[in-house]
Amino acid sequence: MNKIKVAFICVHNSCRSQIAEALGKHFAGEIFESYSAGTEIKQQINQDAVRLMKDIYSIDMEKTQRSKLLSDIPSVDVVITMGCNANCPYLPCKHREDWGLEDPTGKCDDEFKEVINEIEQKIKLLAERIKSNKIII
Repeated sequence: MNKIKVAFICVHNSCRSQIAEALGKHFAGEIFESYSAGTEIKQQINQDAVRLMKDIYSIDMEKTQRSKLLSDIPSVDVVITMGCNANCPYLPCKHREDWGLEDPTGKCDDEFKEVINEIEQKIKLLAERIKSNKIII
């Protein structure tokens, strides 16, 4: 059986969505496939995100991920927007939700870690909801 495909979407695909993709693979890789993308891309993933993900989880996002456009990922079943409000990109899917996360770009490590922790908790909850069929695809 094919795994559910989940896309984490933000405008620039450089910080929150990249963190969500990495943590989705790390904590829920057996439950769903994780992708991230945006309508614009940056030259590199947010370097604070890269550093903190290495420190906290030993995940090197620069080795396993890159900034991607919506057109660079396959069709997905679930779209999670990170909290980009009215400018959030649209991607067809069977289930959609917005996590309403603050962008930690340019903020101190403690604020960055709060967002990373929030993403981790939401990833684990999403995996449980998918596993228990609370999200119907």
